[in-house]
Amino acid sequence: MLFSFIRCSTYRCARLAVGAALQLVDAVMSGKVRNGMALVRPPGHHSQRNAANGFCLFNNVAIAAEYAKLKYGLQRILIVDWDVHHGQGTQYIFEEDPSVLYFSWHRYEHQEFWPSLKESNYDAVGLGKGKGFNINLPWNKVGMGNSDYLAAFFHVLLPMAFEFDPELVIVSSGYDSGIGDPEGQMNATPEVFAHLTHFLMQLANGKLCAILEGGYHLKSLGESVCMTVKTLLGDPVPQITGEMAPCLSAIESIQNVRAAHKPYWKWLAYEDTSFLQNLSTKSHLLKKANSDPSTEHESEIHVKVDSFLELHMKNILFPVPPIKTATIGCEGSEHFLPEHVQLMKEMDKTEIKALVSGFYADLVKEDKTLLSLGSLFVILDRILKKEVCNGITASPTAALSAAVALRHSVRFGFQRVLCVFVGDMQMIPNTEDGKMLIINICEKEQSGKTSCKHYISLNWKEDAEGNDFFSAVVGFILPVAYSYQPNLTVIAVGPNRSLEISGISLLVALLQGLAESRIFAVIEDTEISLMQNVAKALVGASTASFGIYVPPTQEKANKIKALRDQFQQEWKMLQCSVMEGISRN
Repeated sequence: MLFSFIRCSTYRCARLAVGAALQLVDAVMSGKVRNGMALVRPPGHHSQRNAANGFCLFNNVAIAAEYAKLKYGLQRILIVDWDVHHGQGTQYIFEEDPSVLYFSWHRYEHQEFWPSLKESNYDAVGLGKGKGFNINLPWNKVGMGNSDYLAAFFHVLLPMAFEFDPELVIVSSGYDSGIGDPEGQMNATPEVFAHLTHFLMQLANGKLCAILEGGYHLKSLGESVCMTVKTLLGDPVPQITGEMAPCLSAIESIQNVRAAHKPYWKWLAYEDTSFLQNLSTKSHLLKKANSDPSTEHESEIHVKVDSFLELHMKNILFPVPPIKTATIGCEGSEHFLPEHVQLMKEMDKTEIKALVSGFYADLVKEDKTLLSLGSLFVILDRILKKEVCNGITASPTAALSAAVALRHSVRFGFQRVLCVFVGDMQMIPNTEDGKMLIINICEKEQSGKTSCKHYISLNWKEDAEGNDFFSAVVGFILPVAYSYQPNLTVIAVGPNRSLEISGISLLVALLQGLAESRIFAVIEDTEISLMQNVAKALVGASTASFGIYVPPTQEKANKIKALRDQFQQEWKMLQCSVMEGISRN
Protein backbone atom coordinates (compact mmCIF):
# COMPACT_ATOMS: atom_id res chain seq x y z
CA MET A 1 0.00 0.00 0.00
CA LEU A 2 1.31 3.47 -0.94
CA PHE A 3 0.50 6.60 1.07
CA SER A 4 0.96 10.27 0.26
CA PHE A 5 1.51 12.98 2.84
CA ILE A 6 0.75 16.71 2.57
CA ARG A 7 3.43 18.81 4.30
CA CYS A 8 4.01 22.53 4.64
CA SER A 9 6.36 22.43 1.63
CA THR A 10 4.06 20.38 -0.64
CA TYR A 11 2.34 23.37 -2.25
CA ARG A 12 5.68 25.01 -3.07
CA CYS A 13 7.03 21.74 -4.54
CA ALA A 14 3.92 21.35 -6.69
CA ARG A 15 4.29 24.92 -8.02
CA LEU A 16 7.97 24.27 -8.78
CA ALA A 17 6.98 21.12 -10.69
CA VAL A 18 4.59 23.12 -12.87
CA GLY A 19 7.22 25.81 -13.36
CA ALA A 20 9.82 23.26 -14.46
CA ALA A 21 7.37 21.84 -17.03
CA LEU A 22 6.71 25.32 -18.42
CA GLN A 23 10.43 26.12 -18.56
CA LEU A 24 10.96 22.94 -20.55
CA VAL A 25 8.20 23.89 -23.01
CA ASP A 26 9.82 27.32 -23.47
CA ALA A 27 13.26 25.80 -24.06
CA VAL A 28 11.94 23.36 -26.67
CA MET A 29 9.58 25.74 -28.47
CA SER A 30 12.18 28.54 -28.62
CA GLY A 31 14.71 26.16 -30.18
CA LYS A 32 17.12 26.47 -27.27
CA VAL A 33 17.00 22.65 -26.99
CA ARG A 34 15.54 19.99 -29.30
CA ASN A 35 13.90 18.04 -26.48
CA GLY A 36 14.13 17.55 -22.74
CA MET A 37 12.87 15.92 -19.57
CA ALA A 38 11.49 17.53 -16.43
CA LEU A 39 12.36 15.42 -13.37
CA VAL A 40 9.59 16.67 -11.11
CA ARG A 41 7.48 15.50 -8.23
CA PRO A 42 4.65 15.50 -7.27
CA PRO A 43 3.21 13.95 -10.45
CA GLY A 44 0.18 15.50 -12.10
CA HIS A 45 -1.92 13.42 -14.48
CA HIS A 46 -4.68 12.51 -11.99
CA SER A 47 -5.29 16.14 -11.01
CA GLN A 48 -8.40 17.76 -12.47
CA ARG A 49 -9.41 21.37 -13.10
CA ASN A 50 -10.90 21.78 -9.65
CA ALA A 51 -9.58 18.85 -7.59
CA ALA A 52 -6.29 17.27 -6.57
CA ASN A 53 -6.25 13.50 -6.89
CA GLY A 54 -4.01 10.45 -6.63
CA PHE A 55 -0.75 12.04 -5.33
CA CYS A 56 -1.29 14.91 -7.84
CA LEU A 57 -1.91 18.55 -6.92
CA PHE A 58 -1.53 20.32 -10.26
CA ASN A 59 -1.73 18.61 -13.64
CA ASN A 60 1.79 19.48 -14.86
CA VAL A 61 1.32 18.03 -18.36
CA ALA A 62 -2.13 19.56 -18.95
CA ILE A 63 -0.92 22.98 -17.81
CA ALA A 64 2.13 22.65 -20.07
CA ALA A 65 -0.11 21.81 -23.04
CA GLU A 66 -2.45 24.74 -22.41
CA TYR A 67 0.58 27.03 -21.95
CA ALA A 68 2.05 25.89 -25.28
CA LYS A 69 -1.26 26.55 -27.03
CA LEU A 70 -1.63 30.03 -25.56
CA LYS A 71 1.96 31.25 -25.82
CA TYR A 72 3.02 29.62 -29.09
CA GLY A 73 -0.32 29.29 -30.88
CA LEU A 74 -0.04 25.51 -31.27
CA GLN A 75 -3.04 23.80 -32.82
CA ARG A 76 -2.03 20.13 -32.43
CA ILE A 77 -0.42 18.67 -29.31
CA LEU A 78 0.06 14.96 -28.65
CA ILE A 79 0.09 13.77 -25.02
CA VAL A 80 1.38 10.23 -24.50
CA ASP A 81 0.73 8.84 -21.02
CA TRP A 82 2.69 5.63 -20.41
CA ASP A 83 2.17 5.69 -16.64
CA VAL A 84 0.50 2.48 -15.42
CA HIS A 85 -2.50 4.41 -14.04
CA HIS A 86 -5.06 6.10 -16.20
CA GLY A 87 -4.53 9.87 -16.26
CA GLN A 88 -8.21 10.61 -15.86
CA GLY A 89 -7.43 14.21 -14.93
CA THR A 90 -5.79 14.84 -18.30
CA GLN A 91 -8.66 13.06 -20.06
CA TYR A 92 -11.33 15.17 -18.33
CA ILE A 93 -9.47 18.40 -19.19
CA PHE A 94 -9.10 17.68 -22.91
CA GLU A 95 -11.89 15.23 -23.78
CA GLU A 96 -13.81 17.91 -25.75
CA ASP A 97 -10.70 19.48 -27.29
CA PRO A 98 -9.66 18.30 -30.81
CA SER A 99 -6.39 20.23 -30.58
CA VAL A 100 -5.02 17.72 -28.05
CA LEU A 101 -4.68 14.02 -28.87
CA TYR A 102 -4.46 12.14 -25.56
CA PHE A 103 -3.22 8.54 -25.49
CA SER A 104 -3.08 6.48 -22.29
CA TRP A 105 -2.39 2.83 -21.66
CA HIS A 106 -3.08 1.72 -18.13
CA ARG A 107 -3.70 -1.21 -15.87
CA TYR A 108 -7.48 -1.62 -15.85
CA GLU A 109 -8.44 -5.24 -15.15
CA HIS A 110 -12.03 -4.71 -16.20
CA GLN A 111 -12.41 -1.64 -13.95
CA GLU A 112 -10.98 -3.43 -10.91
CA PHE A 113 -7.78 -1.36 -10.74
CA TRP A 114 -7.66 2.24 -9.50
CA PRO A 115 -9.07 4.71 -10.48
CA SER A 116 -11.70 2.07 -11.41
CA LEU A 117 -13.60 4.26 -13.84
CA LYS A 118 -15.83 3.17 -16.69
CA GLU A 119 -14.47 6.09 -18.71
CA SER A 120 -10.98 4.57 -18.55
CA ASN A 121 -12.07 1.86 -21.00
CA TYR A 122 -11.42 1.77 -24.74
CA ASP A 123 -14.88 3.10 -25.67
CA ALA A 124 -14.25 6.50 -24.02
CA VAL A 125 -13.13 8.23 -27.24
CA GLY A 126 -13.83 11.85 -26.28
CA LEU A 127 -16.87 14.10 -26.29
CA GLY A 128 -18.34 16.55 -28.80
CA LYS A 129 -15.68 17.98 -31.10
CA GLY A 130 -13.12 15.93 -29.17
CA LYS A 131 -14.49 12.56 -30.34
CA GLY A 132 -11.65 10.40 -31.62
CA PHE A 133 -9.00 12.44 -29.81
CA ASN A 134 -9.06 10.46 -26.55
CA ILE A 135 -7.41 7.03 -26.81
CA ASN A 136 -7.59 4.62 -23.88
CA LEU A 137 -5.82 1.28 -24.15
CA PRO A 138 -6.76 -0.78 -21.07
CA TRP A 139 -4.47 -3.55 -19.84
CA ASN A 140 -6.81 -6.21 -18.45
CA LYS A 141 -4.12 -8.24 -16.73
CA VAL A 142 -0.76 -7.64 -15.09
CA GLY A 143 2.56 -8.83 -16.49
CA MET A 144 2.51 -6.85 -19.74
CA GLY A 145 5.95 -6.77 -21.30
CA ASN A 146 8.08 -5.12 -23.97
CA SER A 147 6.31 -6.72 -26.93
CA ASP A 148 2.90 -5.63 -25.64
CA TYR A 149 4.02 -2.01 -25.32
CA LEU A 150 5.61 -2.05 -28.78
CA ALA A 151 2.47 -3.59 -30.32
CA ALA A 152 0.38 -0.77 -28.82
CA PHE A 153 2.64 1.76 -30.54
CA PHE A 154 2.73 -0.06 -33.91
CA HIS A 155 -0.97 -0.81 -34.20
CA VAL A 156 -2.59 2.12 -32.37
CA LEU A 157 -0.53 5.13 -31.34
CA LEU A 158 2.01 5.68 -34.13
CA PRO A 159 -0.43 5.54 -37.07
CA MET A 160 -2.75 7.93 -35.24
CA ALA A 161 0.13 10.23 -34.29
CA PHE A 162 1.48 10.46 -37.84
CA GLU A 163 -2.01 11.22 -39.17
CA PHE A 164 -2.57 13.81 -36.40
CA ASP A 165 0.83 15.41 -37.20
CA PRO A 166 1.47 17.12 -33.82
CA GLU A 167 3.46 20.32 -33.42
CA LEU A 168 4.62 19.24 -29.95
CA VAL A 169 4.77 15.91 -28.11
CA ILE A 170 4.42 15.86 -24.32
CA VAL A 171 4.97 12.58 -22.48
CA SER A 172 3.44 11.81 -19.10
CA SER A 173 6.48 9.73 -18.24
CA GLY A 174 5.34 7.40 -15.51
CA TYR A 175 7.61 4.42 -14.86
CA ASP A 176 5.31 2.42 -12.62
CA SER A 177 4.60 0.63 -15.91
CA GLY A 178 8.11 -0.85 -15.65
CA ILE A 179 9.29 -4.11 -14.12
CA GLY A 180 9.31 -4.44 -10.36
CA ASP A 181 6.93 -1.62 -9.60
CA PRO A 182 4.55 -2.62 -6.79
CA GLU A 183 1.72 -0.57 -8.30
CA GLY A 184 1.91 -1.71 -11.90
CA GLN A 185 3.13 -5.31 -11.56
CA MET A 186 4.24 -5.20 -15.20
CA ASN A 187 7.27 -6.88 -16.79
CA ALA A 188 8.53 -4.21 -19.20
CA THR A 189 12.30 -3.71 -18.86
CA PRO A 190 13.97 -0.26 -18.92
CA GLU A 191 15.21 -0.38 -22.52
CA VAL A 192 11.65 -0.44 -23.89
CA PHE A 193 11.35 3.22 -22.86
CA ALA A 194 14.34 4.02 -25.08
CA HIS A 195 12.48 2.51 -28.03
CA LEU A 196 9.22 4.31 -27.24
CA THR A 197 11.11 7.60 -26.88
CA HIS A 198 12.92 7.02 -30.17
CA PHE A 199 9.60 6.61 -32.00
CA LEU A 200 8.12 9.76 -30.47
CA MET A 201 11.23 11.76 -31.40
CA GLN A 202 10.29 11.31 -35.07
CA LEU A 203 7.15 13.43 -34.56
CA ALA A 204 6.71 17.21 -34.32
CA ASN A 205 10.16 17.86 -35.86
CA GLY A 206 11.65 16.31 -32.75
CA LYS A 207 9.99 18.71 -30.28
CA LEU A 208 9.41 16.45 -27.26
CA CYS A 209 8.91 17.27 -23.58
CA ALA A 210 8.97 14.31 -21.16
CA ILE A 211 7.55 15.12 -17.72
CA LEU A 212 7.94 12.66 -14.86
CA GLU A 213 4.82 11.07 -13.38
CA GLY A 214 4.77 7.90 -11.23
CA GLY A 215 7.36 5.22 -10.49
CA TYR A 216 7.81 3.57 -7.10
CA HIS A 217 10.58 1.01 -7.51
CA LEU A 218 13.73 3.13 -7.28
CA LYS A 219 16.06 0.89 -9.28
CA SER A 220 13.52 0.32 -12.06
CA LEU A 221 12.59 4.01 -12.06
CA GLY A 222 16.22 5.16 -12.24
CA GLU A 223 17.22 2.82 -15.05
CA SER A 224 14.10 3.65 -17.08
CA VAL A 225 14.63 7.40 -16.72
CA CYS A 226 18.25 6.93 -17.82
CA MET A 227 17.13 5.02 -20.90
CA THR A 228 14.74 7.84 -21.80
CA VAL A 229 17.31 10.62 -21.30
CA LYS A 230 20.09 8.79 -23.17
CA THR A 231 17.77 8.41 -26.16
CA LEU A 232 16.76 12.08 -26.02
CA LEU A 233 20.48 12.91 -26.11
CA GLY A 234 20.89 10.89 -29.30
CA ASP A 235 22.68 7.81 -27.96
CA PRO A 236 22.20 4.51 -29.84
CA VAL A 237 19.12 2.57 -28.72
CA PRO A 238 19.87 -0.70 -26.85
CA GLN A 239 18.63 -4.02 -28.24
CA ILE A 240 15.16 -4.85 -26.95
CA THR A 241 14.86 -8.09 -24.95
CA GLY A 242 12.17 -10.69 -24.45
CA GLU A 243 9.97 -12.72 -26.75
CA MET A 244 8.64 -10.55 -29.58
CA ALA A 245 5.01 -11.66 -29.43
CA PRO A 246 2.21 -9.67 -27.78
CA CYS A 247 0.00 -11.62 -25.40
CA LEU A 248 -3.60 -12.48 -26.22
CA SER A 249 -5.01 -9.94 -23.75
CA ALA A 250 -2.93 -7.14 -25.30
CA ILE A 251 -4.15 -8.08 -28.79
CA GLU A 252 -7.76 -8.04 -27.55
CA SER A 253 -7.34 -4.53 -26.13
CA ILE A 254 -5.62 -3.31 -29.31
CA GLN A 255 -8.44 -4.74 -31.43
CA ASN A 256 -11.12 -3.01 -29.35
CA VAL A 257 -9.31 0.35 -29.46
CA ARG A 258 -9.01 0.14 -33.25
CA ALA A 259 -12.71 -0.75 -33.53
CA ALA A 260 -13.73 2.14 -31.26
CA HIS A 261 -11.72 4.68 -33.25
CA LYS A 262 -12.44 3.47 -36.78
CA PRO A 263 -15.11 6.18 -37.37
CA TYR A 264 -12.65 8.97 -36.60
CA TRP A 265 -9.35 8.08 -38.35
CA LYS A 266 -8.55 7.81 -42.07
CA TRP A 267 -5.84 5.17 -41.58
CA LEU A 268 -8.48 2.82 -40.11
CA ALA A 269 -11.04 3.39 -42.88
CA TYR A 270 -10.34 0.12 -44.72
CA GLU A 271 -9.29 -2.01 -41.74
CA ASP A 272 -11.47 -4.96 -40.77
CA THR A 273 -12.28 -4.16 -37.16
CA SER A 274 -14.89 -5.50 -34.78
CA PHE A 275 -15.44 -5.38 -31.03
CA LEU A 276 -14.61 -8.31 -28.77
CA GLN A 277 -16.95 -8.86 -25.83
CA ASN A 278 -15.84 -12.21 -24.40
CA LEU A 279 -12.31 -11.32 -23.35
CA SER A 280 -9.89 -14.01 -22.27
CA THR A 281 -9.12 -12.21 -18.99
CA LYS A 282 -12.64 -12.40 -17.56
CA SER A 283 -11.80 -15.82 -16.13
CA HIS A 284 -8.48 -14.49 -14.75
CA LEU A 285 -10.42 -12.13 -12.47
CA LEU A 286 -12.37 -15.03 -10.96
CA LYS A 287 -9.14 -16.94 -10.35
CA LYS A 288 -7.58 -13.83 -8.81
CA ALA A 289 -10.54 -13.37 -6.45
CA ASN A 290 -10.34 -16.98 -5.29
CA SER A 291 -6.56 -17.30 -5.08
CA ASP A 292 -4.49 -17.23 -1.92
CA PRO A 293 -2.58 -14.00 -1.27
CA SER A 294 1.12 -14.07 -2.08
CA THR A 295 3.30 -15.29 0.74
CA GLU A 296 6.32 -13.49 -0.65
CA HIS A 297 7.07 -10.27 1.23
CA GLU A 298 7.29 -7.07 -0.83
CA SER A 299 10.87 -6.40 0.32
CA GLU A 300 11.92 -9.85 -0.99
CA ILE A 301 10.42 -9.02 -4.39
CA HIS A 302 12.33 -5.72 -4.41
CA VAL A 303 15.63 -7.48 -3.75
CA LYS A 304 15.00 -9.98 -6.58
CA VAL A 305 14.13 -7.22 -9.04
CA ASP A 306 17.17 -5.17 -8.00
CA SER A 307 19.44 -8.16 -8.65
CA PHE A 308 17.76 -8.90 -11.97
CA LEU A 309 18.07 -5.30 -13.14
CA GLU A 310 21.73 -5.11 -12.12
CA LEU A 311 22.56 -8.04 -14.38
CA HIS A 312 20.09 -7.07 -17.10
CA MET A 313 21.50 -3.58 -17.58
CA LYS A 314 25.06 -4.95 -17.76
CA ASN A 315 23.92 -7.28 -20.54
CA ILE A 316 22.14 -4.67 -22.69
CA LEU A 317 24.36 -1.62 -22.23
CA PHE A 318 27.30 -1.18 -24.58
CA PRO A 319 30.02 1.42 -25.24
CA VAL A 320 28.84 4.13 -27.62
CA PRO A 321 31.02 4.01 -30.78
CA PRO A 322 33.34 7.05 -31.00
CA ILE A 323 32.03 7.91 -34.49
CA LYS A 324 28.30 8.34 -35.13
CA THR A 325 28.15 8.41 -38.95
CA ALA A 326 30.86 7.63 -41.51
CA THR A 327 31.31 7.72 -45.28
CA ILE A 328 34.07 7.67 -47.85
CA GLY A 329 34.87 11.14 -49.17
CA CYS A 330 34.10 11.71 -52.82
CA GLU A 331 34.61 14.85 -54.88
CA GLY A 332 32.44 17.66 -53.52
CA SER A 333 30.86 15.52 -50.78
CA GLU A 334 31.86 18.00 -48.08
CA HIS A 335 29.48 20.50 -49.70
CA PHE A 336 26.31 18.40 -49.51
CA LEU A 337 26.78 16.00 -46.57
CA PRO A 338 26.10 17.13 -42.98
CA GLU A 339 29.16 18.43 -41.16
CA HIS A 340 29.03 15.68 -38.53
CA VAL A 341 29.57 12.90 -41.09
CA GLN A 342 33.11 11.53 -40.62
CA LEU A 343 35.12 10.94 -43.81
CA MET A 344 37.04 7.64 -43.90
CA LYS A 345 40.19 6.79 -45.84
CA GLU A 346 39.67 4.65 -48.95
CA MET A 347 40.88 1.05 -49.18
CA ASP A 348 43.84 0.20 -51.42
CA LYS A 349 42.75 -1.26 -54.77
CA THR A 350 45.07 -4.28 -54.41
CA GLU A 351 43.51 -5.06 -51.03
CA ILE A 352 40.03 -4.80 -52.52
CA LYS A 353 40.90 -7.21 -55.33
CA ALA A 354 42.31 -9.76 -52.89
CA LEU A 355 39.21 -9.60 -50.69
CA VAL A 356 36.79 -9.87 -53.62
CA SER A 357 38.64 -12.72 -55.34
CA GLY A 358 38.80 -14.64 -52.07
CA PHE A 359 35.16 -14.42 -51.02
CA TYR A 360 32.94 -12.58 -53.52
CA ALA A 361 34.23 -13.55 -57.00
CA ASP A 362 30.90 -15.16 -57.90
CA LEU A 363 29.13 -11.85 -57.30
CA VAL A 364 31.61 -9.36 -58.79
CA LYS A 365 32.10 -9.75 -62.53
CA GLU A 366 33.40 -6.30 -63.57
CA ASP A 367 36.45 -4.37 -62.39
CA LYS A 368 34.63 -1.02 -62.50
CA THR A 369 32.62 -1.98 -59.40
CA LEU A 370 35.75 -2.66 -57.31
CA LEU A 371 36.31 0.92 -56.18
CA SER A 372 32.77 1.28 -54.82
CA LEU A 373 33.15 -2.03 -52.99
CA GLY A 374 36.28 -0.67 -51.36
CA SER A 375 34.17 2.12 -49.83
CA LEU A 376 31.66 -0.47 -48.72
CA PHE A 377 34.25 -2.65 -46.96
CA VAL A 378 35.89 0.30 -45.16
CA ILE A 379 32.65 1.61 -43.65
CA LEU A 380 30.94 -1.73 -43.06
CA ASP A 381 33.97 -3.18 -41.26
CA ARG A 382 34.03 -0.20 -38.90
CA ILE A 383 30.32 -0.73 -38.16
CA LEU A 384 30.75 -4.48 -37.64
CA LYS A 385 33.67 -3.83 -35.26
CA LYS A 386 31.48 -1.29 -33.39
CA GLU A 387 33.91 1.56 -34.06
CA VAL A 388 31.22 3.43 -36.01
CA CYS A 389 27.49 3.51 -35.23
CA ASN A 390 26.22 3.87 -38.79
CA GLY A 391 27.45 4.69 -42.28
CA ILE A 392 26.49 5.57 -45.82
CA THR A 393 28.11 4.87 -49.17
CA ALA A 394 27.36 5.66 -52.79
CA SER A 395 27.42 2.82 -55.33
CA PRO A 396 26.95 2.52 -59.09
CA THR A 397 25.35 -0.90 -58.46
CA ALA A 398 23.32 -0.84 -55.25
CA ALA A 399 21.97 -4.38 -55.68
CA LEU A 400 25.49 -5.82 -55.97
CA SER A 401 26.73 -3.76 -53.04
CA ALA A 402 23.80 -4.90 -50.88
CA ALA A 403 24.44 -8.57 -51.75
CA VAL A 404 28.15 -8.22 -50.87
CA ALA A 405 27.33 -6.33 -47.64
CA LEU A 406 24.93 -9.07 -46.53
CA ARG A 407 27.39 -11.88 -47.20
CA HIS A 408 30.25 -9.92 -45.62
CA SER A 409 28.24 -9.29 -42.43
CA VAL A 410 27.28 -12.96 -42.08
CA ARG A 411 30.87 -14.00 -42.76
CA PHE A 412 31.94 -11.60 -39.99
CA GLY A 413 29.69 -13.54 -37.59
CA PHE A 414 26.42 -11.62 -37.51
CA GLN A 415 23.53 -14.08 -37.24
CA ARG A 416 20.55 -11.86 -38.14
CA VAL A 417 20.96 -9.17 -40.79
CA LEU A 418 17.94 -7.21 -41.98
CA CYS A 419 18.06 -5.75 -45.50
CA VAL A 420 15.42 -3.31 -46.71
CA PHE A 421 15.95 -2.79 -50.44
CA VAL A 422 14.05 -0.04 -52.26
CA GLY A 423 13.90 -0.51 -56.05
CA ASP A 424 14.67 -3.33 -58.44
CA MET A 425 16.82 -5.87 -56.59
CA GLN A 426 18.49 -7.75 -59.41
CA MET A 427 20.56 -9.90 -57.01
CA ILE A 428 18.59 -11.68 -54.30
CA PRO A 429 20.77 -13.73 -51.93
CA ASN A 430 19.73 -17.09 -50.53
CA THR A 431 17.88 -16.48 -47.24
CA GLU A 432 16.93 -20.05 -46.30
CA ASP A 433 19.28 -20.26 -43.29
CA GLY A 434 17.52 -17.31 -41.64
CA LYS A 435 20.71 -15.28 -41.26
CA MET A 436 19.24 -12.65 -43.59
CA LEU A 437 15.77 -11.17 -43.81
CA ILE A 438 15.13 -9.19 -46.99
CA ILE A 439 12.19 -6.82 -47.48
CA ASN A 440 12.14 -5.64 -51.10
CA ILE A 441 10.03 -2.53 -51.68
CA CYS A 442 9.37 -2.21 -55.39
CA GLU A 443 6.63 -1.18 -57.76
CA LYS A 444 6.21 -4.66 -59.26
CA GLU A 445 6.94 -8.21 -58.12
CA GLN A 446 10.51 -9.30 -58.90
CA SER A 447 10.47 -12.10 -61.49
CA GLY A 448 11.55 -15.55 -60.35
CA LYS A 449 11.23 -14.85 -56.60
CA THR A 450 8.13 -15.39 -54.45
CA SER A 451 7.71 -14.13 -50.92
CA CYS A 452 8.63 -16.44 -48.07
CA LYS A 453 9.52 -16.05 -44.40
CA HIS A 454 12.94 -14.45 -45.00
CA TYR A 455 12.24 -12.75 -48.33
CA ILE A 456 9.22 -10.46 -48.49
CA SER A 457 8.22 -8.44 -51.53
CA LEU A 458 6.22 -5.30 -50.71
CA ASN A 459 4.85 -3.82 -53.92
CA TRP A 460 4.33 -0.13 -53.29
CA LYS A 461 4.32 3.06 -55.35
CA GLU A 462 4.30 6.16 -53.15
CA ASP A 463 1.44 8.60 -53.69
CA ALA A 464 2.39 11.67 -55.74
CA GLU A 465 0.31 13.95 -53.47
CA GLY A 466 2.25 13.10 -50.29
CA ASN A 467 3.65 10.30 -48.16
CA ASP A 468 1.27 7.34 -47.87
CA PHE A 469 4.11 5.04 -46.81
CA PHE A 470 3.51 5.64 -43.06
CA SER A 471 0.96 2.83 -42.90
CA ALA A 472 3.31 0.32 -44.52
CA VAL A 473 6.29 1.22 -42.30
CA VAL A 474 4.38 1.26 -39.02
CA GLY A 475 1.84 -1.45 -39.78
CA PHE A 476 4.11 -3.97 -41.49
CA ILE A 477 7.85 -3.25 -41.79
CA LEU A 478 8.48 -2.27 -38.15
CA PRO A 479 6.52 -5.22 -36.67
CA VAL A 480 8.38 -7.68 -38.94
CA ALA A 481 11.76 -6.08 -38.17
CA TYR A 482 11.16 -6.10 -34.40
CA SER A 483 10.00 -9.72 -34.57
CA TYR A 484 13.29 -10.62 -36.32
CA GLN A 485 15.52 -8.59 -33.96
CA PRO A 486 18.49 -8.02 -36.33
CA ASN A 487 22.11 -7.44 -35.28
CA LEU A 488 22.56 -5.10 -38.28
CA THR A 489 20.26 -3.24 -40.66
CA VAL A 490 21.22 -2.65 -44.30
CA ILE A 491 19.12 -0.13 -46.21
CA ALA A 492 19.79 -0.03 -49.94
CA VAL A 493 18.23 2.12 -52.64
CA GLY A 494 18.64 0.88 -56.20
CA PRO A 495 17.28 1.71 -59.66
CA ASN A 496 13.58 2.39 -60.28
CA ARG A 497 12.85 3.23 -56.67
CA SER A 498 9.13 3.44 -55.92
CA LEU A 499 9.48 5.66 -52.84
CA GLU A 500 10.10 9.38 -52.65
CA ILE A 501 12.85 10.84 -50.46
CA SER A 502 10.36 11.47 -47.62
CA GLY A 503 9.34 7.79 -47.50
CA ILE A 504 12.96 6.59 -47.46
CA SER A 505 13.87 9.13 -44.74
CA LEU A 506 10.98 7.79 -42.64
CA LEU A 507 12.26 4.25 -43.08
CA VAL A 508 15.82 5.18 -42.06
CA ALA A 509 14.67 7.17 -39.03
CA LEU A 510 12.38 4.52 -37.56
CA LEU A 511 14.70 1.55 -38.21
CA GLN A 512 17.43 3.19 -36.13
CA GLY A 513 15.72 1.72 -33.07
CA LEU A 514 16.96 -1.74 -34.09
CA ALA A 515 20.36 -3.46 -33.87
CA GLU A 516 21.79 -0.95 -31.36
CA SER A 517 21.20 1.68 -34.10
CA ARG A 518 23.68 -0.04 -36.46
CA ILE A 519 22.61 0.91 -39.98
CA PHE A 520 24.55 0.66 -43.22
CA ALA A 521 22.99 2.62 -46.09
CA VAL A 522 23.84 2.02 -49.77
CA ILE A 523 22.55 4.61 -52.24
CA GLU A 524 22.84 4.76 -56.04
CA ASP A 525 25.63 7.23 -56.79
CA THR A 526 23.38 9.44 -58.93
CA GLU A 527 21.07 10.18 -55.97
CA ILE A 528 22.82 13.21 -54.42
CA SER A 529 19.70 14.68 -52.79
CA LEU A 530 18.73 11.30 -51.35
CA MET A 531 22.27 10.80 -50.00
CA GLN A 532 22.01 14.14 -48.25
CA ASN A 533 18.66 13.37 -46.62
CA VAL A 534 19.63 9.86 -45.51
CA ALA A 535 22.89 11.19 -44.04
CA LYS A 536 20.90 13.80 -42.08
CA ALA A 537 18.62 11.07 -40.72
CA LEU A 538 21.63 8.93 -39.70
CA VAL A 539 23.49 11.80 -38.01
CA GLY A 540 20.35 12.77 -36.13
CA ALA A 541 21.31 16.44 -36.14
CA SER A 542 17.76 17.33 -37.16
CA THR A 543 14.55 15.42 -37.73
CA ALA A 544 14.07 14.54 -41.38
CA SER A 545 11.01 15.80 -43.24
CA PHE A 546 8.60 12.95 -43.93
CA GLY A 547 6.32 14.95 -46.21
CA ILE A 548 2.54 15.42 -46.08
CA TYR A 549 0.61 12.51 -44.57
CA VAL A 550 -1.68 10.75 -47.05
CA PRO A 551 -3.91 7.87 -45.87
CA PRO A 552 -3.54 4.58 -47.75
CA THR A 553 -5.97 3.77 -50.53
CA GLN A 554 -8.23 0.74 -50.14
CA GLU A 555 -5.95 -1.21 -52.49
CA LYS A 556 -2.88 -0.46 -50.39
CA ALA A 557 -4.67 -1.10 -47.09
CA ASN A 558 -5.74 -4.50 -48.46
CA LYS A 559 -2.16 -5.17 -49.54
CA ILE A 560 -0.86 -4.60 -45.99
CA LYS A 561 -3.64 -6.75 -44.54
CA ALA A 562 -2.86 -9.59 -46.98
CA LEU A 563 0.83 -9.52 -46.01
CA ARG A 564 -0.10 -9.39 -42.33
CA ASP A 565 -2.35 -12.43 -42.75
CA GLN A 566 0.40 -14.27 -44.62
CA PHE A 567 3.26 -13.65 -42.20
CA GLN A 568 1.82 -13.04 -38.73
CA GLN A 569 2.41 -16.59 -37.53
CA GLU A 570 6.13 -16.25 -38.37
CA TRP A 571 6.45 -12.59 -37.31
CA LYS A 572 4.12 -12.28 -34.34
CA MET A 573 4.46 -8.54 -33.80
CA LEU A 574 2.13 -8.24 -36.83
CA GLN A 575 -0.80 -9.52 -34.76
CA CYS A 576 -3.33 -6.81 -34.01
CA SER A 577 -6.62 -8.70 -33.86
CA VAL A 578 -7.73 -12.03 -32.47
CA MET A 579 -9.48 -12.89 -35.72
CA GLU A 580 -6.15 -12.70 -37.55
CA GLY A 581 -4.15 -14.90 -35.20
CA ILE A 582 -4.09 -16.27 -31.67
CA SER A 583 -0.94 -15.44 -29.74
CA ARG A 584 0.58 -16.71 -26.52
CA ASN A 585 -1.37 -16.24 -23.27
